[in-house]
This record gives sequence, C-alpha cells and structure tokens, in this order.
Amino acid sequence: MPLYVGLDVSQKTTAVCVVDQQGRRHWRGACATDPSAIASLVRRRAGVDAKVGVETGSMTPWLVHGLRDAGLVVVCLDARRVKAALQMRLNKTDQNDAEGLAQVVRTGWYRAVHVKSLDSHRARSLLGARAQLVGMRTRLINMIRGVLKTFGMLPGSGRGRQFERHVESLLQEEPQVTTIVRPLLNVLRQLEEQITTFDKAVQRQVRADPTCRLLMTAPGIGALSSLVYVSTVEDPQRFSRSRSVGAHLGLTPRRYQSGEIDRSGRISRCGDGLARTLMYEAAIVILHRVKRASHLRDWALAIAQRAGPGKARVALARKLSVILHSVWRSGEPFRWSTQTQEA
Repeated sequence: MPLYVGLDVSQKTTAVCVVDQQGRRHWRGACATDPSAIASLVRRRAGVDAKVGVETGSMTPWLVHGLRDAGLVVVCLDARRVKAALQMRLNKTDQNDAEGLAQVVRTGWYRAVHVKSLDSHRARSLLGARAQLVGMRTRLINMIRGVLKTFGMLPGSGRGRQFERHVESLLQEEPQVTTIVRPLLNVLRQLEEQITTFDKAVQRQVRADPTCRLLMTAPGIGALSSLVYVSTVEDPQRFSRSRSVGAHLGLTPRRYQSGEIDRSGRISRCGDGLARTLMYEAAIVILHRVKRASHLRDWALAIAQRAGPGKARVALARKLSVILHSVWRSGEPFRWSTQTQEA
C-alpha cells in the first residue's frame, strides 16, 4: 500500500514523517535540507510510490522541483490552510508538524498549490529587485526634498536628471547643507544606474518572449506589466475560466454571508501584490492617457459615472486581467472597438 510523507522544512534540517493509509506512524526522523538527501531517505523509508507533502515557503520551489526530478510524487500545501490542522496538536515541534502534514496528505484535506518553474522565479526575482530599488529611490528623493525644505529650498517637481540639477543649483547657495545632501545625491545616481540595468534586462526578456509581446497589444500594458503578468500566471491552463484570474490576483471583493446577513467588502488583496499594482496602474493609463477609443475604456467610464472613479479603476484592472488571460489562451491580439478599426 502507498505511504504518505510529511516534510517540515527548516534551513539546515528537514523533519520527515511517514504514515500508512490507516494513519499509523510508519517512521519519522530528520535529514539535511537537500533534495537529493530527502529523496534518498523517502525512497528508502517509504518507497518510490509514496506521496510527499510540503508546505509553501521560501525554499519550497527548489525542493519541490528537485524531488520531482528524482521521480517522487510531491504536492505543495498552502501553509495558511494547513495551519488550522497543525494547531490542533498540543505540542508544536518539527516532528509533530511533519506528522501533521503527512496526515493532511493522507486524508486529502488540502488544495494543492501550483509551484512555478525556476525560470518564472528568476523573472520574479528580477522584477522584485527592480521594485525594491524603485522604492529606495522614491524614499531617497523624499528625504532629499525634506532636508532642503527645512532650509527653505524647494527643488520643484522635476524628476531624474532635472531634479539632480535643481538640487545642485540650490546647494551652491547653502554650502553647509552640501555635506548632507551630496552623499544622498551620489547614492541616488547609483540607484538610477542600477534601475536602468534592470530595465534593459526586462526589455531583453520581453523581446525574447512572444507571449509578452502578444499581451502588449492590449491598452495600458507595457514591457514591465506583461512580464509580471506572464511570470505570475505562468500557465494559462491553470485556470479553466478567465474570470478566475481576477480572484487569483486579489481584485475581487470579499464576501460575508451568514443567515440574513450578506455583504460585500473591499477587494481581497490576496495573491501577487506586484501584479495587482501594475494592473491597477494599467487601468489608470487606459482611463487617462490612452486616447484611442475602445470598448474597455467606455465600459470603465460608465462605471465611474455610477459608482465613482475608485471603483471604476479596480473594476477595470480586474477586467483587464481577465482579458489578458483570454488573449493568451486564444493567441490572438487584443481587439479594439469596431469604430476605431473603421476609422
């Protein structure tokens, strides 16, 4: 009979527990946190047909892909869902958590989590590093503005090189402030250079990806947002309906229903935050910058008249994520309105 294995992963060691179909403990122990070591132990203690369960975590992609390459059946468990089952145990230890994961896999009380490929994680790491530097640049610029305002110097609303030139001109009038602000300007220039390097890497990756180029036919979608969307969804066949992508990105409202109470709240904000943010920014671009007429913009403007611009932007971001999934599955570019095509 097949056995079930639970893995509780830490940085150095991994607790392993094997249970049978009746839930009886077959074996438990620990080994080094390495796919080859874990695979060898599982094959020896549970056999090659064992079903292995591991929680989501920062090391999960590396372990899951390594164990699957070794020929094992591995399911990734949502840590938030598994937490409720593990809390039923009186004592929290790595061994007890591993046994709890094995019992969850045995009973089937879980929803398997899709583990992205390592290529998608490399793209996500690139995008995350760029987003981190952009945030650092914003905070640094705000700090420079705050220091200058303290001494009555206003650099204006310029950005980039224009902002740096304005700051340099103001520092000539206040040499005592120079020792504070100039080092910040030097760091700002280095950040700009690194962000430019990341931007070029994103452009190269998008040019080499036909899916990204296809999604860029939709309004408001550029190189950055298309790469974020592709690396987030990865496989369009994961979703049987395109409407499910909006919920996956956390763009659908929460709902609370009990008895006679039934109310909808704000959007769930679950899923990938960077993808959700860029879909929202794309919606703003469609509403305020894209001049070409489209049924998508008209639909959002009608919502803005009824419910306000805030809800219109969120609704447009959700609809745009659904449309991108449909475009991806069909392989056809975005279709503009009939009036625009005739013009």
